[in-house]
Amino acid sequence: MSVCLDAFALLAWLQEEPGTDLVDDFLNRAASKTEFRCYMSWINLGEVYYRLFRARGPEEADAFWIDARRTLPLSLVEVTAKRVLEAGRLKARYPIAFADAFAVQLAREMDLPLVTGDPEIQGLAKEGLLQVIWLSR
Repeated sequence: MSVCLDAFALLAWLQEEPGTDLVDDFLNRAASKTEFRCYMSWINLGEVYYRLFRARGPEEADAFWIDARRTLPLSLVEVTAKRVLEAGRLKARYPIAFADAFAVQLAREMDLPLVTGDPEIQGLAKEGLLQVIWLSR
């Protein structure tokens, strides 16, 4: 089984917040096993970048961007017109952030659980629209 990560999960890991151990386990598995992957939309990676930029400044955000693309075992998924359309449909129907809609869309498309602790996702999970691996808060 592979997983999809949203920005919440990666930020929790970067900031050593609750859920760090679980995200760390998934990243380690992705680094060591070819059949396990941590998928993430480029949109969600951009969300992590801008949050780091705001909280810690451009130098740390830029260093993260380079590390994320070169050394983190993330399988980054391109944004396509079809994915934008589906994310827009999710955003129109549910009270979630647009970037979160991309994470949900990707998890649904790949039929994989979304790793998150974002409370905005709870409504979609309760409706059975996607599987979620919840990070403790």
